[in-house]
Amino acid sequence: MKKIILITLLSFFSLTNCSLGNDTNENQQEVVRVLWHLANVSGGINGVDNDFDINVVVWEFNEISKVLTVTNNNETPSLEDGLDTGTYPYYITETGNGNEAFISLNNNEFGEIIVTNNTLVIDQNETSSGPAADGYIYTFSKQIIVEN
Repeated sequence: MKKIILITLLSFFSLTNCSLGNDTNENQQEVVRVLWHLANVSGGINGVDNDFDINVVVWEFNEISKVLTVTNNNETPSLEDGLDTGTYPYYITETGNGNEAFISLNNNEFGEIIVTNNTLVIDQNETSSGPAADGYIYTFSKQIIVEN
């Protein structure tokens, strides 16, 4: 009799721990990567206003390793496009009141960073030490790569 009760209990625990395919998380999508496509560069001493097609210049931030990976396929060297293809260590510094954030690449401040739902703007005319002149404003559009 003890053997039957033991087998019944083991079967019950084994079956209740198994998934029967009704897992509510199966249909949820997981964010794998966020890519930022350079859409426009404006400003500078010459007053540039350069638009870029998607996939020409792509930035991808790895928040764990704090490394920015840039893929720059711009074939027009005269167009300001930010950074060359490569990897750059980065960090974000917030002001004391938390209203402003600044990005540094390779230990050099690059500009104020403003992120909304689908847009990233880096404004080199705003620095942690105050306004600057003749910097560029880089505007990026967001692409989320998901996997089922």
